[in-house]
Amino acid sequence: MRRGRHVQECFSLIAGGGTAGHVQPAIAIARALADRGHPTASIELVGSGRGIETRLVPAAGFALTTLPGRGFERRVSLRNVRSAISLLVAFGRAWRLVGRRRPRVVLSVGGYASVPCALAAVLRRVPIVVAEQNAAPGAANRLVGRFARACAVSFEGTPLPRAVVTGNPVRPEVLAIDRVRDAASARTKLDVEPGRRMVLVFGGSLGALRINRAALDAARRWAARDDLHLRHVVGSRDWAEITAGGPPVPEDAPLRYEAVEYDDDMPTSLAAADIAVCRSGASTSFELLAVGLPAVLVPSPFVTADHQTANARHIERAGAAVVVPDAELDGERLVAEVDALLSDSSRLERMASAGRAAARPDAADAIAALAEEHARG
Repeated sequence: MRRGRHVQECFSLIAGGGTAGHVQPAIAIARALADRGHPTASIELVGSGRGIETRLVPAAGFALTTLPGRGFERRVSLRNVRSAISLLVAFGRAWRLVGRRRPRVVLSVGGYASVPCALAAVLRRVPIVVAEQNAAPGAANRLVGRFARACAVSFEGTPLPRAVVTGNPVRPEVLAIDRVRDAASARTKLDVEPGRRMVLVFGGSLGALRINRAALDAARRWAARDDLHLRHVVGSRDWAEITAGGPPVPEDAPLRYEAVEYDDDMPTSLAAADIAVCRSGASTSFELLAVGLPAVLVPSPFVTADHQTANARHIERAGAAVVVPDAELDGERLVAEVDALLSDSSRLERMASAGRAAARPDAADAIAALAEEHARG
């Protein structure tokens, strides 16, 4: 009897991960399901043992099962042989998990770990719903999407079957930001002096070397500006290189420059900033839209199907950002783009309004409702 009750309690497995761009939406969907009345114990996330989910999911209060392995390289290699063996092991574990938990629905958020879990669901006849973050879907969701009852997509025109536009889930702490209301307190918290405009530069948790180098050069070009505060979130990968030569401007320079390795409170930075310079992953893009923060987007060229460029062009067409290709970014271009925006307050206001209009703050709830619609009775 105890095992039977345990089986009935499982509403959903949410599969995928590896990066914050996959894990944060997965957690947001899990929270939305819980808010809709599903017990936390009936929601389990399935991820990679090598991914950031091993830290973020338990902290969010949800159960996590990890699968072995890593993704495949786009060439013949010994690593691909190891990956194939790991995939078989991962499928075996996923098969047993789906059989034991008997979920009413499996949600695939993309990433390596979503594939074995989704395949196990197909064979055990459990309905699948895909949640795709990017305008150009990744390989995992392109595969899983063939078997899905529905594909929740972030952008119109995303090439997945049975697509339903929901937007991309955003963290509640970001959704709660009102820049008009919260800017003053956020600037005080970050020690931004009155009268200064804050430029927020970041490239993700690891960092983006092209953006980091451009930010250093921009700081030198802005050294005489007493009306700017440049907050530079470098990232762990580039921290040693970017800080090796010391600050790019003297401590007594009119420009206020600060470099941090990682921003533990990004919502405060988003609330305080006048403009952002960053990559265009789906989570970042929808957070910018949610808070109405104008941006200079620099899509990463090192991603599958060039999906960051597709994301950025959608945001640009909405009127909420300007796009600079990675190969064209340097300090001179960064200064030119930012100065052009900061010198036109009405344009910044229009971009902020356009961002808020294009945001989808109910994305997580919409995906949760889609999961309920297609769940096995």
